This record gives sequence, structure tokens and C-alpha cells, in this order.
Amino acid sequence: MLDLLITHATLPDGRSGISVAVQDGRIVEVCEGLLAPAHETMDAAGQLLSPPFCDPHFHMDATLSYGLPRVNQSGTLLEGIALWGELKPLLTEEALVERALTYCDWAVAKGLLAIRSHVDTSDPSLLPVKAMLEVKRRVAPYLDLQLVAFPQDGVLRSPGGLDNLKRALDLGVDVVGGIPHFERTMADGAMSVKLLCELAAERGLPVDMHCDESDDPLSRHIETLAFETQRLGLQGRANGSHLTSMHSMDNYYVSKLIPLIAEAGVSAVANPLINITLQGRHDTYPKRRGMTRVPELMAAGVSVAFGHDCVMDPWYSLGSGDMLEVAHMGLHVAQMTSQAGMRQCFDAVTVNAAKVMGLEGYGIAAGHDASFVLLQARDPIEAIRLRATRLKVWRRGQLLAETAPTVVQLSLPGRPSSTGFLTAFRPARPAGG
Repeated sequence: MLDLLITHATLPDGRSGISVAVQDGRIVEVCEGLLAPAHETMDAAGQLLSPPFCDPHFHMDATLSYGLPRVNQSGTLLEGIALWGELKPLLTEEALVERALTYCDWAVAKGLLAIRSHVDTSDPSLLPVKAMLEVKRRVAPYLDLQLVAFPQDGVLRSPGGLDNLKRALDLGVDVVGGIPHFERTMADGAMSVKLLCELAAERGLPVDMHCDESDDPLSRHIETLAFETQRLGLQGRANGSHLTSMHSMDNYYVSKLIPLIAEAGVSAVANPLINITLQGRHDTYPKRRGMTRVPELMAAGVSVAFGHDCVMDPWYSLGSGDMLEVAHMGLHVAQMTSQAGMRQCFDAVTVNAAKVMGLEGYGIAAGHDASFVLLQARDPIEAIRLRATRLKVWRRGQLLAETAPTVVQLSLPGRPSSTGFLTAFRPARPAGG
């Protein structure tokens, strides 16, 4: 007998009337119209069953610290970094752990079950690292948390920066990080990429750089990252996060850069909510959007995902762990409003993000983990439009969260008694779906 059978589900690829059979935490069959005895049977009633949301770029050590010790008045990236520096001496492990665990509760409620979090390694105490390793241990039963050793103050710029980062890796941090555009000189930034990629290759670890988070079109460390990735054989294990300077680069240079990124097998993570907030701050008008060239990178075959980056911290005062909000902002900023483009934005917070993170057993297919989210929507576009209610969230066959459907009762003469914000329009099934 099956543990769980979900029937009449719609999948993100457009298939409908699908049954998903679960046994021992794994998907054992995905097909139309399956009927089989199960301890629990769930009728999805045509709603969208999606693999879990994934956030490939976040800062959990800073989350939910908004207002401590003060608010970022200018709203700039540099004031946020300075404010984080003011906050660090006041941090305690207990407070870091509690804020992060609270955020993980929010994440699960939103169907977000995998997060890659950059954790600051600049302080010799490695307090944030130790706290996030404890969080990773505690959330392991219900959430995949990857940690990136992130030298927020610059691995070469800050005394002992490289040694601190190595000690963080020794403690069990999963990924090598960097911030080359924050080093003192362009040459130091390039050197930091080289050193950190060599460290990742030596230890057999992935590398994920905050790369060119700047409005400066001459900030071109992604080029160095692509070169070092090829030189050291890191293809498929290297990611460039932000890449916002690409929004300001001239088209001729980018016409050479994007093929280089694709050939090197480097993935990219844009952070729409934060990129649109922090970049272009010093512009009057015309005012740059700042987010990297998402559709162009995707068209070149680069794996592009969207990250949340920040929630209620020195850099960003909003957020709730909702990756559909991230996708919603991403499609607007990138003007990806075609049917195909909007579906790509859904992929950017699901399958593409999982690929960037190297997650195994991800996706709704036989043999994979029985982890998925039932959304109050009939397709990915409707899910983004509505930031759809997460009706149920499962991880490895276990129900983690559920929410009542969103229905508004109306008292309007001559009109229906309720609405769920659905429309009669249904897009055509995607080719090959």
C-alpha cells in the first residue's frame, strides 16, 4: 500500500490529470489516472503541484535584524555594509540562531525547502558561521540549508580574511564565496577570484561569488570567474551572483562576455528585489534598473536562477520568504512578460535554482524525493500572478505545512457570493509539455 497518492494534479510542464504515488519518502510513479490503495489520498482538483521553491542566494545571518542598531537611511549597498559592521559587535549566537529559525519557519510555510545562505566570515570569532552551522543542524529534518563562506569585508581587504574563510570551511561550510568588487583595487579583486577558485578546486567544493554588484560597467570580475572556472575545471560548480554591472556594460563587450560565461559552465543568480532596490541609487534620470541581463543569459544557455538575497535586514526592509514574489519582480524588471518568459521566471525559483545548488533527487519524477508544493493556481503563470496560496507543503512524503484556500466572500448586488481571483483565460499548453 502506498503512503500517499495525489490525484488530478497539474504539473508545471502543463500535464494535467496527473497522479503522484509516494512510498517511503520517494516518488514511485507519476502518470495519468493512477488508482491504487494508499494510507492517504489527496485530490488536487486540477491545482498546480510544483517541486519546492529554492533560494540560491540569501543572507540568513543578517535576516530579521531590521532596525538593529539603526535603519539604513540612504538605502544604499554601502550603508548596508557599514550598518552590518556596526551590528556585528552586538551579535550573540542565541539571537542569530533564533532569528534564522524563525525565517526558516516562514520559508517552510511558503514552500521554500532549499536555501543557499552566504555567511560572513570576516570576524575572527566566526560567530555567524557557528550560529548558522547550528541552524543547519536543527533544520536538516525539514529544509536543505547550504552555507557559503562569505568574506563580507573582502578576503584580501580585511586582515586575516583568507585564514578566517579557510577556518569556516574546516568547520563544515559547504561553498567558497567571495566579493571581488569590494576589494581595494581591481587587481586585488581579480586576485581574490583566482585564490578562492584555487581553494575551491583544491577542496573539491563549489564556488559562489558576489560578483560585480555595482553600477560600474568596468567591474568585470565575472570574466575572471569564467576564466578561472575553465582553467581549474570547475565547470558546473561555479556561480556568479548579482552580476549587476552587466546592466551598465556596453553591448559589444557583453556580446563577448555572455558566450564566455556559457562556455565556462558558470551559472548566474539575479536577485530582483534587491538589485532593483540597491542599484541605480546614485542616478538621477535616466535611472538604471540594475538587474543583470537575465533573458540574454538564458538565451545563451546559461543556468539563471533568482534569489531572495535579503529579508528585513540592513539592506532591505521587506520580504517574507516568498519566492513567487521574487519571480514576480524578476519578470517585471526583465520585461519577461511573454508566456514563455513568465514560465522561465517560475523555473528560476524552482528547477534552475535547484540546479545552481546542485540538489539531488529534485523534481516530480519517479525515483526522486517526494517533496512538493500544492499551489492554489492552475499553472505557473497564475501562481506568479497571484503569489498563490501554498495549500500543502510536503518534504519526503511528510506534510510540513498547510493553508486554507484563499476565498473572499462578497456582498455585491447581482454578483457572485465569492471570488478566488481566477480567470477564464488558460494559456495554451507549452510545446513539448
